Amino acid sequence: MQVNLKHDVSTSRRHFAAHTAALTGALAALPSAVLAQASPGVAKQEILIGSIQDLSGPLVSLGKGIRDGMQMRVDAANAAGGIHARKLRLIVEDSAYDVKKSVLAGNKLVSSDKVFAVIGTLGTAPAIATVNSMVEAGVLHLFPITAHPAMYEPYHKLKFAAFTPYPQSTKAGLREMIAMRNYKRVAIMYQDDDYGLEILSGTEAALKDAKLSLVEKASYKRGATDFASQMLKIKAANPDLIVLATVVRETIGSISEARKIGYSGDFFGSPGSYIPAIAKLGGKTVEGMYNLNEISTPYRDAPGNSKLLNEWMDNYKQRFSQDAELWAVMGWTVMDMFIKAAEKAGPNLSTHSFVQALETTVFPRSYLGAPEYAFGPNKRLGNNQSRIAQIQNGRWVNVTNFIQ
Repeated sequence: MQVNLKHDVSTSRRHFAAHTAALTGALAALPSAVLAQASPGVAKQEILIGSIQDLSGPLVSLGKGIRDGMQMRVDAANAAGGIHARKLRLIVEDSAYDVKKSVLAGNKLVSSDKVFAVIGTLGTAPAIATVNSMVEAGVLHLFPITAHPAMYEPYHKLKFAAFTPYPQSTKAGLREMIAMRNYKRVAIMYQDDDYGLEILSGTEAALKDAKLSLVEKASYKRGATDFASQMLKIKAANPDLIVLATVVRETIGSISEARKIGYSGDFFGSPGSYIPAIAKLGGKTVEGMYNLNEISTPYRDAPGNSKLLNEWMDNYKQRFSQDAELWAVMGWTVMDMFIKAAEKAGPNLSTHSFVQALETTVFPRSYLGAPEYAFGPNKRLGNNQSRIAQIQNGRWVNVTNFIQ
C-alpha cells in the first residue's frame, strides 16, 4: 500500500546511490564459479527460503496477506512432492515496517537461518535497508513488493525486481488515458517525497509526448489530512484530469475536497494507490476514479472469473478464514516464480543454476491477474506492463488490457 505499499522511502535516491557506490563493481561481477558454490539453504531434503513482512506495524494487513499467499504456494508445491524431492520451508520475519527491525530480520535470515533466497520483502524502506547485505553474502534478493529502482539498479546478478518504477508506469498509463479520453488540461497533486516526485516526472514525460503541459501542480507533506488549499489552487486552473500521487487516506481526502468545491472532472492514480481499501472505504466519493495496476484485485463473485481463480479463492478462504485480496495474490505470484525457476534449475540446485533458470524462463500471464514476467542475463526488471482500472460500484474493474 497503505499506508503505502511501495513508496515509503526513508532513504533518498541520492543517499542510496552514495551508500551503494562502493559495492557496484565488485558485487555485480561475481564469477559463475563463486555463484555455483554460493548455495546456502539447500540441503538434501530441504530448501530454506525467507521473507520480510510487516506483521505488526502499519502495513500489517498487507504483510499478512502476502505471507499467507506465499505459504499457500509453498504448501501446494510440497504437497506435489517438493522441488526435485526437496521440501520448501519458508521463514517469515517481522519488520513492523521499521528500518532497524528490517535490518535485524535480514541479518537473522542470512547469518543465522542461512536461507537460499529472500523473497517478496514488503516496502521500499525495508528492502533498501537489507538488499545490499543480502547480495553481498551471496543470498538471492527476489521480487520485493516495491517499485523502487534500487531493487534492480545498479545491476547485480543476485537481485531481481518485478514491479515497474513509477515514472515508467505513470508515463505509459497517462499516455493511454489521454488517448482514451482526449484530456487537454491535466493537473497533479503529489506527495512531497521520492514517491510523489517520481509520479510527477512520469506525468510530465507523458504530457510532453502529447505536446501538453501541466496546467497546475500542488504538493502536500506526508501525513497531511487537509487538502483544501491544494484543491482550490488546482480547480482554479480548470483541469479535466487530476493526477494523484497519493495513497489511501490522501486519495479519499483529496477527491472528497475536490468534489466539495465543485470539481467534476476525472482522477487518475498510480499503482501506489491501487488499494482495495480505497474502493471499499471511499464510497461514492471515489466512484469513477481511474488507477494503474500490475496485479488485479480479485472478487469471488465477479462474473468473468475463471474456474481456476474461483477455486484458488475458495481454497484460500478455507485455509485462512478470510477472503483473498490483492496482497495474497502478490504473495502467491512471487513465490510461484521462485518455485518454477527452482524446478527448472534441476536437482543440483545452486545459486548459479537458479540464476540461469530465472534468466531463461518466461512466466506467462496468470489466471490470478498478473502480467507476463521475463528476465535475462542483463535484465533484472521482469515487468514493464500495467493496466488501467476504474472504481465501478465500489470495486476496481480493469478497463484496459496490459500496456507498456
